[in-house]
Amino acid sequence: MQVFETDQANGIRTMNQAKPVRVFAVISGKGGVGKTNVSVNLSVSLAESGKNVVLLDADLGLANVDVILGLQSQFNLSHVLSGEKSLREVMIEGPGGIKVIPASSGLQNMADLSQAEQGGLIRAFSEIDKDLDVLVVDTAAGISSSVVNFTRACQEIVVVVCDEPASLTDAYAFIKLLNRDYGIYNFQILTNQVEGIQQGQNLYKKLCRVTDRYLDVTLQFMGAVPYDECLRKAVQKQSPVMHSYPSSPSARAFRDLARKIEGWPVASQGSGHMEFFIERMLQYNCSQSELAI
Repeated sequence: MQVFETDQANGIRTMNQAKPVRVFAVISGKGGVGKTNVSVNLSVSLAESGKNVVLLDADLGLANVDVILGLQSQFNLSHVLSGEKSLREVMIEGPGGIKVIPASSGLQNMADLSQAEQGGLIRAFSEIDKDLDVLVVDTAAGISSSVVNFTRACQEIVVVVCDEPASLTDAYAFIKLLNRDYGIYNFQILTNQVEGIQQGQNLYKKLCRVTDRYLDVTLQFMGAVPYDECLRKAVQKQSPVMHSYPSSPSARAFRDLARKIEGWPVASQGSGHMEFFIERMLQYNCSQSELAI
């Protein structure tokens, strides 16, 4: 226990010396809305502007960032937690200079992490935060404990919705869960696969009408990504649309969204460093463990 506490303290002290890092989650209530595509292309867009970007595949059961990008990795987050590899050793180079942390299919529930694994997670992220500007967390679809865990640890939450009743219904259910059970009040709404900005705004307003009536939350309209045949072709090529079709409507939309993200305020002091992300995850793990006793 004493060794763990010492390692944990050393990791936090190291992170306290680092620069602020922007950490945001990309979530959706259901699958099939293009969430991972959004995560990938936002990451590439932010890297285009000179940011050091890491994309964390937090879908612990059905990882697909590597599939979308045509990447292969022998190691993943489970090897970091077991002590076999460092975080730098499992990170793989992605398009546009982004770094990708492959998901760990062997960790279905982050609430089951042992103290040694928690300490390993802190040390692992303390290794990279001094070289990092943005951490994008691509969560799984749905509201499993691991999804909630990663999401509530982030500074900003981007909810991806499309023009399907199930998409809006499930997005509302997720927002309701995070608001009522975890006291999260602010959400960025990104509409995907829409015919134009007007349709995107209409979807946003439709969601707002329900949340305004039943929840104490603030939804911000982040923007819209249009339906674009070039995006579909880029997926088939296992390449970001930013690279395959840089002048396409969807590529231009992602650049606009990246500029919006750069305008978001970066939290100062503790909540702006990587320890914000790690401590929030560990705080959640502890609360889950207490509930299980």
